[in-house]
Amino acid sequence: MNESIGAAAISVSGLNKTYGKFEVIKNLDLEIQNKAIHGLVGLNGSGKTTTLECILGLQPSNSGTISVIGQKPETLHLTQGRVVAIFDTPSLHPNLTVRQCLKHASLLCNQIVRTPIEAEQLLGIEQFQNFKIRNLSLGNKRRASIAQALLGKPEVIILDEPFSGLDAEGVNDVLRLITRLNSEENTTFLLSSHQLPYLEQICTDIAILHKGSIAIDGDVSSLLKTSGNQLLLKTPNASLAISVMETVEGVEYSHTDTEGYLHVQMTAAESAKLNQILVEKKIPVAEMILQRGSLGKLFRKITNEEREQR
Repeated sequence: MNESIGAAAISVSGLNKTYGKFEVIKNLDLEIQNKAIHGLVGLNGSGKTTTLECILGLQPSNSGTISVIGQKPETLHLTQGRVVAIFDTPSLHPNLTVRQCLKHASLLCNQIVRTPIEAEQLLGIEQFQNFKIRNLSLGNKRRASIAQALLGKPEVIILDEPFSGLDAEGVNDVLRLITRLNSEENTTFLLSSHQLPYLEQICTDIAILHKGSIAIDGDVSSLLKTSGNQLLLKTPNASLAISVMETVEGVEYSHTDTEGYLHVQMTAAESAKLNQILVEKKIPVAEMILQRGSLGKLFRKITNEEREQR
């Protein structure tokens, strides 16, 4: 049974991992709260997969502490299905059918809450029950892997690139499923993915991993505020408009691009305020475009800043 809201389902402190002299993970701290949907994003080679493998006990760490629902990684096998992980490449026997894989997995589950048929129906793959795994598309292999994980009632599900190989309908199915399991069964999710727009839709929290360390971690609403909105403004009197902006609280002029747009950092509410002030100052506005903040924008900002600091 899950712990109360606010407890940490996964706690990582001071994690370090090296391969020879190469530091892959550097003093990493990460907490996944119980009942959260927590995204982990990073560039290729940032250490995402290694972090997941250390959490699951698949890789030994050099130092640091890890706790998953109160267990150390090396004793996770004692949880008997309370923690499940699905990596980017589905690990299903290629010569077994979907139904055979699910029946075999059900024999290993400590607590069965769904039959193989129910798991197939939940993932929309009942029509492939007699297909051998090797003959499935990558997307349907992923669905079969998730169906296998849901035979029991896992408290924590770790998904590596859960949207890989899925078409638009498949992505929507997985998004709905994650939201449903989190809402109805209080399942905690740790999602590692490059698909930031999808994570932004369903995650309660996001951690950005860069060069082996957590660059930023927080709830999605706060991070979106951090990413900021940007206003693109075009006016024939740019110099006067810039001078006016400098007097408006919460409005920050950044630069003028090659097409003559003034780039301004602000909130959506402040854009209306600025427009009103420009009208009062009789400064004509030819065009005004509000670009809302996004996780992708924040991600690019963080990784570009760190590249520039190297």
